[in-house]
Amino acid sequence: MERQRRSFTEEYKRQAVELVVSSRRSVTSVAKGLGLHDSVLRRWVDKFRQEPASAAWRPTTQAAPMSADQAST
Repeated sequence: MERQRRSFTEEYKRQAVELVVSSRRSVTSVAKGLGLHDSVLRRWVDKFRQEPASAAWRPTTQAAPMSADQAST
């Protein structure tokens, strides 16, 4: 049985990155809480940090992003 590849919206990725940055928790801790592999979240954090200032993400809320199961539906 093959595992189906999950996909996440850019908004979900931004919220997950914001959670890492604003909570000062480790990537591993946040990833575990969201049901993600830490390397996936680390890649998102790196990507958003490398974006030019004009296209950089802006914090939207202090709320935690949806769980991985909710985002994949």
